[in-house]
Amino acid sequence: MKKIFISACAGLLCLCTSCDNKAVTTADDGNKEQLQKNLAASDVVMKAFQTGDVSGIDSVIADDFVDHTDRGNMKGKDSLKAMVKFVHANYADMKFEKVRDVADGDYVYSWITYSGTGDGTMGMPKGPYKFSAIELSKFKDAKAVEHWSFMDMQDVMKMMPQQPAMNMDTSKMKK
Repeated sequence: MKKIFISACAGLLCLCTSCDNKAVTTADDGNKEQLQKNLAASDVVMKAFQTGDVSGIDSVIADDFVDHTDRGNMKGKDSLKAMVKFVHANYADMKFEKVRDVADGDYVYSWITYSGTGDGTMGMPKGPYKFSAIELSKFKDAKAVEHWSFMDMQDVMKMMPQQPAMNMDTSKMKK
């Protein structure tokens, strides 16, 4: 029994230690270098959003880049640069916390938590906000060619204006 307990503790320790890594790659050794380049390119874009500095965008975004988000299939590097500047100017105190990065084949999946203070315009609630999203980017030759963003729906609902409660008289409902 003691050996089983010690083995289980050792296994749990290994699991917890391995889960502490922020970036994960899933490939054989032959492709690991490319996956690391994709992760680094993803970090350049995140840094641009944090700082407002778009000077690194040209080195990591393809000319024919397409952003498939609610902003409506923005195309090209210049549209991304404009979005970076817009976000940085309008949400200057927005903070980004990368929870986890995973590179797999041509894709990088980043789980990001965003927080800051909204002024009640442009879709953000007035006051403090916090939400999570999965940012998915497709890469070719270490440059992003496509991007999608998926928000946690519970976080979206928290940010929506509260609607007054409906008073339903259930006694008149047919049973």
